Amino acid sequence: MSEKNSNEGNGVSLIFACSGAADVGEISDPAARKMSKDGLGKMFCLAGIGGRVEPVMQKTRSASKILAIDGCGLDCVKNCLEQVGFTEFRHLQIAELGMEKGKSMPTDESINKVAAKGREMMS
Repeated sequence: MSEKNSNEGNGVSLIFACSGAADVGEISDPAARKMSKDGLGKMFCLAGIGGRVEPVMQKTRSASKILAIDGCGLDCVKNCLEQVGFTEFRHLQIAELGMEKGKSMPTDESINKVAAKGREMMS
């Protein structure tokens, strides 16, 4: 199954984020929401990808850009997208920003740091 998104610029930019139970999920999820609120793209439903919900899959196929934000090294967001065949996306692993699972407070500073890196990656 190949679900390469079009990347033709005619779709919306989509942001998928870890919303996991760990502190890094508490950082990546609000960072994605902040990016969405700031107009950098639309935060979209990762559960819909995992469940192969057709309207979610169709919208994702037509996305001009996709950003996957993972909280920890398990890369759940990246893996969900790849397992259904999406290959054209940017991947932000917040561990690369110095945030470690179990040791990172979900502060405004850490959320803004992730959102700023996401903004950079989406431009």
